Amino acid sequence: MSIVAFWALPVSFGLIRNIVCGSGFGGQVNLAFFQAVRAGLVKSTSPDGTYNGAAKEGRDHAVRQLIADAIAPEGVLDIFDAAGLPKPDISILADGFLQGVEQMPQKHLAAELLRKLLNDEIKARARRNLVQSRAFSERLENTIRRYKARTIEAAQVIMELIKLAKEIREADARGEKLGLSTEEKAFYDALAENESAREVLGDKELTVIAREVLNIVRKNVSIDWTVRENVKANLRRLVKRALINHGYPPDMQKAATLLVLEQAELFAWEIS
Repeated sequence: MSIVAFWALPVSFGLIRNIVCGSGFGGQVNLAFFQAVRAGLVKSTSPDGTYNGAAKEGRDHAVRQLIADAIAPEGVLDIFDAAGLPKPDISILADGFLQGVEQMPQKHLAAELLRKLLNDEIKARARRNLVQSRAFSERLENTIRRYKARTIEAAQVIMELIKLAKEIREADARGEKLGLSTEEKAFYDALAENESAREVLGDKELTVIAREVLNIVRKNVSIDWTVRENVKANLRRLVKRALINHGYPPDMQKAATLLVLEQAELFAWEIS
């Protein structure tokens, strides 16, 4: 559906339903939601589908409007409650949501929406998983940098960002497949950052080490351990000993130990 058609209709059921609801739903949806989405698009575009003179400001507002009214629990989910409908999966990592964004006719707006949502998702992970957040953040920044430099078009940006969203989801699924908790997966990623360690030890042994390292951290930290050099030195010694005992590649033990301690600092307030 073109942006012109969306301007003319108070409800564009097919496109927006896919964006918000993923796999779809039956029944009627409160008109207020669609009016909110339309208002954001109106402010960012002209009726012919092009950006107006305040394109940047309008686009940012449209993204905020979409996020506020489509993603926030107090937004669309309350609308579904009021309509007596089951709540759909509107996670940004859901296939239906990503497919809906990909089908948006306003590609620049879709790219901005994905960038904003992915950036927020990665920032949230930065408080839990150091290695994962760094890798995903670098990927996102690289894609947006090329987009701003006009070396890639909006449609390609959308494809790359959707691929990144799916890889984030796959990373979560990998932790579940290995039977790791959020904390264990974070230390696993720190230990598996080294390619030779992955090749030599494999997932099974790295999983064992990750759990052992987490236990070491839990038993040897205190509330102020991050500013106490003697505690940090002892923790480095214990972690390195665990790596040696499990045959972690010697040339990468120092780097892995430092990365483990960096990760431990993220969990300091939870595991101390």
